[in-house]
Amino acid sequence: MRHAAASTGPRATASDTASTATGRVVAGTEPSSGRAEPGPRWLLLLAIVLTALNLRTAVTSVGPLLDELERGLGLGSGLAGLLTTLPVLSFAALGALTPSVAGRLGERRTLAAALVLMTTGLAVRALAGSATVFLLMSVLALVGGAMGNVLLPSLVKRHFPNRIGPMTAVYTTAIATGTTLAAALTVPVSRLGGAEDWRLGLGIWAAVAAVAVLPWLALLRGDVRRGPASDEHGTGALLRSPVAWALAIFFGCQSIQAYVAFGWFAQLYRDAGLSAARAGLLVAFLAALSIPTSMVMPAWAARMRSQRPLIVLLVLVYVVSYVGLLTAPRSAPWLWVALAGLGAAAFPLALTLIGLRTRTPATTASLSAFAQSIGYLFAGAGPLLVGILHGATGGWGWPFALLFVVLAAMLGSGWVVGRERYVEDDLARRRG
Repeated sequence: MRHAAASTGPRATASDTASTATGRVVAGTEPSSGRAEPGPRWLLLLAIVLTALNLRTAVTSVGPLLDELERGLGLGSGLAGLLTTLPVLSFAALGALTPSVAGRLGERRTLAAALVLMTTGLAVRALAGSATVFLLMSVLALVGGAMGNVLLPSLVKRHFPNRIGPMTAVYTTAIATGTTLAAALTVPVSRLGGAEDWRLGLGIWAAVAAVAVLPWLALLRGDVRRGPASDEHGTGALLRSPVAWALAIFFGCQSIQAYVAFGWFAQLYRDAGLSAARAGLLVAFLAALSIPTSMVMPAWAARMRSQRPLIVLLVLVYVVSYVGLLTAPRSAPWLWVALAGLGAAAFPLALTLIGLRTRTPATTASLSAFAQSIGYLFAGAGPLLVGILHGATGGWGWPFALLFVVLAAMLGSGWVVGRERYVEDDLARRRG
């Protein structure tokens, strides 16, 4: 293993020391108003896993019931389009605010509060009588996902500094599992009463979110507030960091691939002559592949001194998949979608790089917010541009031309961030 275990003792935290990606132990620079108590490790691990399991349920539970929502709430096509865009906008906007909120409240209090808001939003939107209320409650439900996106890498850096790869694998696998379960089970749950009830199908995820709150309540005593003091490695300072920008671009490029795949691949296969049911199964298979890739990729990446070979491999896999989809989608549909699913391992890789390219949990949280906020803004534009290009041309040549351009940007930014270097060192050189 590339990460040597730092001998920090059972109660040491990143405010005292931080283990870097090479196993060196360096002085932490994070301001703190007290010492963070890790609490029982099994309880902390449970809290992280349950949180990760809920990060996408508010998003992927809606798609399967979109027709029912349009009929039941009078949700027109315009509002339906807004509903599908809300996740990326919320993840970008709310994620940017997370480090400052966590600095004042503490990471665990912030996550507990965010999950309470998520539970409330999921429950109330299942009872909503109007499209407006449903949309507002959807934003509230996305708070937990947005803040969890940012804080989980920081929590792993703080409490498992010498286990970044395996712990990132644990929580990204939980994210993938929750994403798949919400997409697969929402419709069956909505039919449990005999007649289809979209309120039951969506509301059940409020109960799952409520369970995730409980372990954080038991861990609140060990939380630590960093206070409102500005951090020299905060989100604003990262604007001067080439590493931070490269990671943000890489995160955005891989997100575009994923959102286009989930939003448009089914239509591509239907245009090629496949049935709607088979096209849906192919996209479901693509989503399910995120579970094994999330198990493997973070630990694999953390063992490597440079992640550049992995990034080149993922881009090449995408290229082969896209060439096949563009030229012969009916010849080997399962192969093309499987290759796209393997390429999507860039998502757990991006989350792993957030921890590997920082020295302290405070900087990890700032980099996480910076990269994901900018990245999700990029991601929101991808499916929209694909739709415009497909609608204007009636074919898939120009949409795939756009995807190849995005892959080139993903390769270039990945080449920068794949080399072993740290944001703190980057900023120190700029100040010097």
